[in-house]
Amino acid sequence: MTHSSNKYILMVVAAVLLSACVTKKYERPAAVSTDKLYRDQASADSTTMANMPWQTVFKDDRLKALIQKGLDQNLNLKNAIENIVQARASLRQTKLAYYPTLNADANVTRTKQSEAGLNFPAGININTLTTTYKLGLSTSWEADIWGKLSSSKRAALATYLSTDAAKQAVQTQLISDIANNYFLLLAYDKQLEITKSTLESRIKNVEVIKALKEGAIVTGASVVQSEANQHAAEVLIPDLKRNIRETENALNILLGQPSGPVERGTLGDQVIPEKLEIGLPAQLLENRPDVRQAEFDFRTAFETTNMAKTYFYPSLTLTASGGFSNLQLTDFFTNSVFYSLIGGLTQPLFNQGLNKARLTSAQSRQMQAMNNFQQSLLVAGQEVSNALYAYEMAVEKQDSREKQIEALTKAVDFTQQLLEYSSATNYTDVLTSEQNLLAAQLSGINDNLQKLQAVVDLYRALGGGWK
Repeated sequence: MTHSSNKYILMVVAAVLLSACVTKKYERPAAVSTDKLYRDQASADSTTMANMPWQTVFKDDRLKALIQKGLDQNLNLKNAIENIVQARASLRQTKLAYYPTLNADANVTRTKQSEAGLNFPAGININTLTTTYKLGLSTSWEADIWGKLSSSKRAALATYLSTDAAKQAVQTQLISDIANNYFLLLAYDKQLEITKSTLESRIKNVEVIKALKEGAIVTGASVVQSEANQHAAEVLIPDLKRNIRETENALNILLGQPSGPVERGTLGDQVIPEKLEIGLPAQLLENRPDVRQAEFDFRTAFETTNMAKTYFYPSLTLTASGGFSNLQLTDFFTNSVFYSLIGGLTQPLFNQGLNKARLTSAQSRQMQAMNNFQQSLLVAGQEVSNALYAYEMAVEKQDSREKQIEALTKAVDFTQQLLEYSSATNYTDVLTSEQNLLAAQLSGINDNLQKLQAVVDLYRALGGGWK
């Protein structure tokens, strides 16, 4: 190994050591904690439904077709992908900073000198017009002594990874929105079905009450009350139809297409995972896209602070230029070679205020990014806890709601029979029991919807849908 090679190696080692003194290597902050993120949950099992593909979580083929169409056509998701393209281009640009620049220069310069004040002897002809032909190459290279270029590349890489995580977050939210709106649409369908069936029953009931009035079993007031009860069911139908139309339109926006009908199944056919596995809170750091995005944003701010520190130290730049320059084209390549090689250190002297302001701003943005990182974890833990509790409460209501509907159905039958065959009751009892039954049936549908949407929300909160 030659002496010059040893000298080069020592210079490289020295540059690395100097860089390590100025810039720091990224490590996840110790202040970021995932302890007790899940309220009242102390699971030690790392199995999580976040690792399940969305095609496995959702069993309805029509829903899966809608989700796939949304992933193919949603405009917000397409914009998120374009952000990745832009970040990838910026990353390539920072990698090129390690290489020297190379510029070619070809020009012709014509210069005319002023003849005023020139006292040449008579008969001497002085040509004051000069033409210079020049062809050359120039290059410049900055040595990454303090780690400025390395920090710049790492910042660009973190930004690129952040845009990728942001795209994943858009995807998980899109899947959640499509599924939730789909289940909401099925719930409206079921409520409309029950309301129409109730209306048909109440129309028949009006005829029964009119017949009872003719038999002097009830009064005219009961007839009027039965008609009002019929209209009370009728007025529910337009609102349900409007809700169905608006939910269909909302789904079509998510699918990136004009408004129109949506092909769908029924609420009773929906199947959800039997066991909801949430894993460990620490897994949110890897599974939840918006948490990963927040950490990448923090890493970008961290590396920007590293770069701001390097401006306080001198930069080493090597420049070289060479080529041909002559006054005549005929012998342009003869005795017209020129070159220069310059190496220099540039140390900031009078811009310390600018460098300090740059560093202060970078450190402040890093602190904000750190706060956002911690906030994203807290929000993730809250959403998991809320979704899991919503599911548990929906299940808890289910048994009681079924018993309530069963009891109210019997109450309606009993009161109608008593009204028709005896005077032991009046129509107000029938009216009350019928109204309570419809309300309980509609609430039962909402309970089922709450359970389905809680599963969707839990799946998204855990970070499912992008893998």
